[in-house]
Amino acid sequence: MERTTVRQDDMKSGAGDRTGSEADSGAGHGVYTPSADDLAGVEAWFAAYDALAERGAVGEIADLAVFPLNLATDVPGGTAAVRQWSREEFIAVMTEVMGDGTAGLAMESVRTPRFLTANLVLVETEATMTTESGDQRSTRYADLLVRTADGWAFQTMVQGGWGHGWPPCTRG
Repeated sequence: MERTTVRQDDMKSGAGDRTGSEADSGAGHGVYTPSADDLAGVEAWFAAYDALAERGAVGEIADLAVFPLNLATDVPGGTAAVRQWSREEFIAVMTEVMGDGTAGLAMESVRTPRFLTANLVLVETEATMTTESGDQRSTRYADLLVRTADGWAFQTMVQGGWGHGWPPCTRG
C-alpha cells in the first residue's frame, strides 16, 4: 500500500511572482507559484500512478506518459547515462521490474513538486519501501511532468541505479 505526501516547495512568493490563476504558460518573467488546483492536480496524478503501480498495470501506466520518454541515471564507474524509451521499451522494462505490482510492499513517499511554469513541474520523491519481512530500502528520484491536453503526463525519469550495461553518456 502506498502512502504519499505531497508538499509544496519551500519557495516563498516575492515581487514578480505569479500564481496559478495569474500566470500564462510561464513564458515570462518571475517565478511561477502554483495554485492549490495545480498542486491538487499533481497529487491526483501520482495517486492514479500509485494505484496502477500497486496492481502492476504497466500498460495503463504508459498511458500516463509522453513518448519518447527520457531517462537519466548512472552507470558503474562514476558517470551518468541517458536514454529515450519508446512505449514498447517502457512496457517491457517496467513489466520486468514491477512484476505483479507493488501490493506486497508498504511504500511511503514524500513528493515535492517544483513548478517551473504552469505546464512544467519537476517532482522530487523520497520513498521508503518495506517488504512483508520488514526489509527497508530508501530511494530518491525525480520526474518531469508536462501538462498535456489530457492532463499531466510524465516525460522524464531521473533515478540512480538503472544504467547497468548502458553506455556512459559523453558530451558533444
